[in-house]
Amino acid sequence: MDHGKNLTRQAVSATLHCLTGCAIGEVLGMVIGTALGWGNVQTIALAVGLAFLFGYGLTMRPVLAAGVGLRRALGIALAADTVSIAVMEIMDNGFMIAVPGAMHAGLLDALFWTALAGSFAVAFVVTVPVNRYLIARGKGHAVVHEFHGGHGEHH
Repeated sequence: MDHGKNLTRQAVSATLHCLTGCAIGEVLGMVIGTALGWGNVQTIALAVGLAFLFGYGLTMRPVLAAGVGLRRALGIALAADTVSIAVMEIMDNGFMIAVPGAMHAGLLDALFWTALAGSFAVAFVVTVPVNRYLIARGKGHAVVHEFHGGHGEHH
């Protein structure tokens, strides 16, 4: 049972790590798209692109700091985060689309920020079991575990 708790703890940690990068990109994309008056498709495309960029970037940082070359670090980040970020992005953008008026709300509208926060909560809850499954099989964030040695139980 202890192994199961540890696995869940690793999945929660990996999901929080992934959510951080996704949230940075998602918020930037939604804010930029909304501020520029873009339509849903353009805004979501920008948000998703930035979420992947920041998600991979946060994963690559400690890997690069450990002395791994850029090409290998990118490969590790792609292996570690692609499924997690994809699930997260499907969930949080789907939530934003599903909340009536959220995609058309202005940046000063509480609906925009409430829906965005709710979308991250939904994405987190759905992505934890995905990451748990991947880590249990030595995939996902398990591939970056060795590069986080100085961070205690981070992964």
